[in-house]
Amino acid sequence: MAEPVSAAAHSGGLPQLDMAQWPGQMVWMLVIFVVLYLLFAKVFVPRVGGTIDGREDKIAGDIGEARRLRDAAQADADAAAGEMALARARAQKLAIDAQGEAKAAAAARQAEEDAKLAVAMNAAEARIAAARAAAMVHVKAIAVDTAQAMIARLTGVAADASEVERALAAAKPAQA
Repeated sequence: MAEPVSAAAHSGGLPQLDMAQWPGQMVWMLVIFVVLYLLFAKVFVPRVGGTIDGREDKIAGDIGEARRLRDAAQADADAAAGEMALARARAQKLAIDAQGEAKAAAAARQAEEDAKLAVAMNAAEARIAAARAAAMVHVKAIAVDTAQAMIARLTGVAADASEVERALAAAKPAQA
């Protein structure tokens, strides 16, 4: 019916505090500590350490690669800047040469136009001189006709052309 219960179960104390239980607990604690130590020392720590070392190596490699790429990019940028400066210098030289050629061509065209203009001016001056000479030939006749018309209008008597010509010839030195 009722089973007899051991005295330890009735004592109501914790088995961890029972001094009679300590030697067995210490052995198991040492066994568990050694097993955990060996697992950590031989399995977990090397794996974590290997992962950390691998990660550090990868980071160092990536940093090295980034530096190498940066240096290559800087070298490319410097080369491109040099090429740009060279191209800019060539373009400026080309622009200066083109400007010089344009000025020379403009000067040549200007000289050609000036020569044509000088020829045209000389021809025009010759025509003007011929027209002036032709007009001067008629000026004497016009002056005589005008003087006759004025005398006829003012006096009502027609003047003789030879008398008017003599009077104009006499008046001409007085004007000079």
